[in-house]
Amino acid sequence: MSEDDNSPISAREARRLFAGLKATPALVLAVSGGPDSVALMWLAARWRRSLARGPLLTVVTIDHGLRREAAREAREVKRLAAELGLPHRTLRWRGAKPKTGLPAAAREARYRLLAEAARAAGASHVLTAHTRDDQAETLLMRLFRGSGLAGLSAMAPLSERDGIVLARPLLDVPKSQLIATLRRAKVGFAEDPTNRDTAFTRPRLRALLPLLAAEGGDSRNLARLAARLARANAAVEVLADGAERFLRLRDRGVAPQEGVRSFEASAFAALPEEVRLRLLLRAINALGHEGPAELGKVETLMSALDQAILDQDILNQDMAASLRARATGRPALKQTLAGALISLAGGRIHIAPAPARRRTGR
Repeated sequence: MSEDDNSPISAREARRLFAGLKATPALVLAVSGGPDSVALMWLAARWRRSLARGPLLTVVTIDHGLRREAAREAREVKRLAAELGLPHRTLRWRGAKPKTGLPAAAREARYRLLAEAARAAGASHVLTAHTRDDQAETLLMRLFRGSGLAGLSAMAPLSERDGIVLARPLLDVPKSQLIATLRRAKVGFAEDPTNRDTAFTRPRLRALLPLLAAEGGDSRNLARLAARLARANAAVEVLADGAERFLRLRDRGVAPQEGVRSFEASAFAALPEEVRLRLLLRAINALGHEGPAELGKVETLMSALDQAILDQDILNQDMAASLRARATGRPALKQTLAGALISLAGGRIHIAPAPARRRTGR
């Protein structure tokens, strides 16, 4: 983008932002009424008008039912969408709202409703208005929560959710430039007061950004860091893919068990730590039935596995003790995590779905 973060986005820059979406059949624009999403709608409409043929655009507003002003803001989005020649839908998050974890629950509901709207519109993509400022805040949130390399990569320009591609064409655009674009076009927008409510984590971090910027940690540098971490994360994923192929080659003579992933323990132990961690995560998330495994718990499990493999190697050096251990048939390690059962026995690591937990009677 332009080096001037306060200059309006030109038609040429807008064409570049949306260029990769030209061949899609239809797009859903997620528009709340705030400056970022209103700018997304205005820019996308202008871009679409410049094309002889292009995707059908549908504007969708999610009313979470958390603020009385939300219904009025949705009506204002509908009015502006009509002026731009775009169809509009308002979808509401109905039902009871949780007392804790409200932002996360609202986010899940929003993406679920957007995916439903995309399928109804025949759209392959949902466009959201995440900006460079949002990327910087996301990096900080995940940093303070102790995320690993994948989490610190923050948001990707394209990702998949519920069978729909989430596209973030404004991810390298500062919020100030979007506001400048709307002011130049004389387009109004709403301000969500929850964006300043310090009861929530993101607004508290947002208030810290000016202090960080004074030390060089502005949104541009933080977003650049996220991009570099994403690049490193992609490289480690390639290494993990290669490691999986290597372990399968080692197992050519081993009969596979349905619904079980198995690794030769000594070959697994020789891999780099980050690669081993990812292989465990992949297997546990694929075979477990209690949701994604927490990184910290997988790290603890891997430490226990490493120690058990080392103990088993020492045991194997004592032939008599090794024969006694094999006779008992007991695994050297057996743990459950995220609905998966992980065990070490006979020189192999096994990951399988854990048995369903017994329900205790009243």
